[in-house]
Amino acid sequence: MAAGLSSFQTTTYAYPSSTIHRIRSDEMLGRSKLGLLGLPGYKKRRSSIRAVSSDAEKLFKKTVEADKFIDMLKNANDRELHQLVAENVLAFNEGFWIRLAARTETCKSEDDKEYYEEFAAALMSIVDRLVHKTNEKIESATDVLKAILKPVVNEDEETQWPPRDLQALVLMQKEINLREQEGYLDEGFLSEVNAQLRQAKEDGDKPGLEAMLQRVLQLYASRVLSKRSYAKKGNEIVKTEQFLESLIKAPEAEWNQLLMNGLAVGKGDISAEEFYAVVKKRIERVLIRTEGGSYQQRILVQYLKGIQSRGEEIVEALQGGIP
Repeated sequence: MAAGLSSFQTTTYAYPSSTIHRIRSDEMLGRSKLGLLGLPGYKKRRSSIRAVSSDAEKLFKKTVEADKFIDMLKNANDRELHQLVAENVLAFNEGFWIRLAARTETCKSEDDKEYYEEFAAALMSIVDRLVHKTNEKIESATDVLKAILKPVVNEDEETQWPPRDLQALVLMQKEINLREQEGYLDEGFLSEVNAQLRQAKEDGDKPGLEAMLQRVLQLYASRVLSKRSYAKKGNEIVKTEQFLESLIKAPEAEWNQLLMNGLAVGKGDISAEEFYAVVKKRIERVLIRTEGGSYQQRILVQYLKGIQSRGEEIVEALQGGIP
């Protein structure tokens, strides 16, 4: 038996994506090496294997390259993301989007899947703006802010807040939604709003402008936070998440009524502890999904903390001032 096994010889053909092993035994098969190679169709099959192997190698390399690029885009901050898109605009071909869709579909959790869907939508928006506005002047952050405030600013009169015409608030909200969708509300824009807000506070004589800029940041936070919902888990409704999202979407003037109707200390069935816990969880999600120290992170967290603070005030008031 040992002698029989020692008569086997193994020849290995190495290809980049696979290795084909051929075990031959001249004694057992009764064929010479030349006879085997001379079999009809052998050379043709060997060429086919090489061709298939070459195609597989090219596909594998493209997939690896696409994954590296996707990871690079995911890890970039807002400024770096726009720069990467501008420098690699030709890389956003059909193969890139197919690979991104494949990664989205293979996500293990709904949170990750939603993140990829939002990420893809943001990329599409940036690419679209870059491609279709190449010959247009990109508006500055100041221009964008002026366009948002235009419905509520009267150049002939002192700025008043809230505006007499409530329809102006609706137009302001629509302009913010449009600008956010187009990708204009980036770190540069948020920096501009914060700078003007800080100046208005220092001047102290423009309360209308200060309130107006605060409203811009609130509308921005509401818009961004409302894009992702956690109110459904499978086929079940998560009441605490649904309640928080109703507050996120609502104007600040409606928070008191919503809190009194939703919390158990009022007319609802959600305890204060449950409410504080769901706000804390949402803040943690924001901290994970945004760049540390960015204006976006600070504004979104401040908005959520503002909702919680209002909830604490309502709870204290309805409990008769008992902590």
